[in-house]
Amino acid sequence: MISVIILTKNEENDLPLCLNSLTWCDDIHILDSGSIDKTIEIGKKYNAKISSNPFESFGKQRNYALNNLNINHNWILFLDADEIVTESFFVAITNAILGASNEVAGFYCCWKMMLENRWLKHCDNFPKWQFRLMRKGRAMFTDFGHGQKEDNVIGEILYIKEPYLHFGFSKGWAQWIERHNRYSSEEAVVRLNNWPPFKNIFSTHASLRNPALKSRLSHLPGWPLLRFFQAYVLNLGFLEGIPGLIYCINMGYYEFLIQIKIRELKTNKTESLLKIDE
Repeated sequence: MISVIILTKNEENDLPLCLNSLTWCDDIHILDSGSIDKTIEIGKKYNAKISSNPFESFGKQRNYALNNLNINHNWILFLDADEIVTESFFVAITNAILGASNEVAGFYCCWKMMLENRWLKHCDNFPKWQFRLMRKGRAMFTDFGHGQKEDNVIGEILYIKEPYLHFGFSKGWAQWIERHNRYSSEEAVVRLNNWPPFKNIFSTHASLRNPALKSRLSHLPGWPLLRFFQAYVLNLGFLEGIPGLIYCINMGYYEFLIQIKIRELKTNKTESLLKIDE
């Protein structure tokens, strides 16, 4: 009923848990982008179908999968290697598919962010939504910031409220910080150059509302501190103990990186214009 696509690169530590949660699936695809560890070996052990493609961006990689993989089923679930499908989430997506009219192109899904085996419900602004479950041939993806969003959707997108598990810190804080330093450069470009319509701020759809908010909030003086205050105090992140504190501090730091990189982009743009005038 559902095919699963997992994008990987050097995921030998996380992939087994992800694949263990997919025993219900008979069509698992791993699209790898140059792993040098045991990722491919593990995928074969679980009878996953292995393909490879050099990674350019998340949007392009997902579109490559849709255009080139031999997908058996009419519904496709995209997962990352550090994500786990719980029994409750499987029941929820199965029921959603069985009840979906032909007008439904897919579903936004949400996750539980896990740190030190604790769900950061308050810190992580649960629920956050991504387009992860789609009907084959009814949508594509486009790059947005460091990630991707839905594109060329034929039909409507509904919501599945039951979350899956996301272990975003499984590779340690050094890897998380390194990755988010890279992400912040991509986010800075988007937030500087892409200003969604103001009316989107009031949209009931998070996929429209959040980009509009982020593009504007990123330019506020002191926004990184406000982001920490919002997550740790207003959203009750302090109830999640030391893991919550650590997470909120690092999310504030991530927003700080984005803000100073926006400043750098503005400075470079101004200097370039001055050189042209000369």
